[in-house]
Amino acid sequence: MFIQNQIKKIKTVYNDYPRQFWLVMGAFFIDRVGGALIFPFFTLYITKKFGVGLSEAGLLFGVHFVSSIVGTTIGGALADRMGRKGTLIFGLLSSAFSMLLMGFVNNITAFFLVALISGLFASVGDPAGHAMVADLLPEEKRPEGYGIWRVSANLAVVIGPAIGGLLAAYSYLYLFITDAVASTITSIVIFILVKETHKAPEVSKARSESFFSTVKGYGDVFKDGAFLVFMFIQIIVVLVYMQMNTTLGVYLRDHHQITELYFGYILSLNAAMVVLFQFPITRRIRNFPPMIVMTVGTLLYAVGFAMYGFVAVYPLFLLAMVIITIGEMLVSPVGTSIVASFAPEDKRGRYMAVFSYSWTLPNIFGLYLSGLIIDNHDPRILWYIAGILGMFASFGYYLLHLSEKRKTAAAEIPEIRP
Repeated sequence: MFIQNQIKKIKTVYNDYPRQFWLVMGAFFIDRVGGALIFPFFTLYITKKFGVGLSEAGLLFGVHFVSSIVGTTIGGALADRMGRKGTLIFGLLSSAFSMLLMGFVNNITAFFLVALISGLFASVGDPAGHAMVADLLPEEKRPEGYGIWRVSANLAVVIGPAIGGLLAAYSYLYLFITDAVASTITSIVIFILVKETHKAPEVSKARSESFFSTVKGYGDVFKDGAFLVFMFIQIIVVLVYMQMNTTLGVYLRDHHQITELYFGYILSLNAAMVVLFQFPITRRIRNFPPMIVMTVGTLLYAVGFAMYGFVAVYPLFLLAMVIITIGEMLVSPVGTSIVASFAPEDKRGRYMAVFSYSWTLPNIFGLYLSGLIIDNHDPRILWYIAGILGMFASFGYYLLHLSEKRKTAAAEIPEIRP
């Protein structure tokens, strides 16, 4: 009986979304498995292959993220001008090609060049992918749709590293080749099965203007004051959240003697919770004001990350991650859907490109600033700062909620004519 009920629920969820959405999710899952099998071993590969330290590896990541800003900016304009499908396929094939180059390059200088090229071209398709999901779903369905995307991505994180570990035992080259194959398969699936989601009239209009005019359309994005405030708060949130995948493992290892194995369990707890609970949570919160959801989720970030500065036993480290993950399941899908609601349909790709800056910019300088704190001061200070920033961001989202309420109330006041 239980199994029958679960199958019925799965069928209900499946029927709630268009077939094209599920095709896109399936294609993205293939690509994310490829990325997930190589990402955990990337730093290990660089330091071992080229005999460099973590600082050089960090510089390499910085080069990649800086160039990806340019790539996503171009990609957002292309997605609005030429359509989502072609832009996404171009990004996937560029990613596949750059992965192959990385696997065969034997010189660190050449590797830096490939990282630069990879960030520039492989990131072109990212805004198109987010815009495509927004195109396929009505506004009220988008938080759940992006929640399903997150479940898919985290399931890939559960599967990918296990495959990557087996491949790396034979040769790191197999990791790069497999990732390239996954991106290529994804591009073929999208080319054959996925329809263009950008409406034909807008595409025709976009093609009649110059690409430079399309890029100038970013000016409208940067004139959207509410969106820019949202972006500023989001950058603060990402500065806090990124500590989970950058400094937390080093901090726990060096100051609490938590081995890599047990830190892996903490991260696995995060991924497993997202896979199991993301969609049910997203469904339960769909009737709540989005900015209130962001307020609560970011407050949970503040509590969870600050805990690492106060607690010193492994079960409480796990509890802190549970709190962080609940916050993550509130913030991540709702945040992306908020961006889609800010964006006019003909500028959705560009809004998504600018939204990606909220992840790219903190990754350029965030790890360096965190390292300065850990290397030169009491490392617990980093987690106290994370808690303070999280509370500041939570308050910022609440102020945006109040601003939206005032605008809605003003719009509902009937106009009085003499």
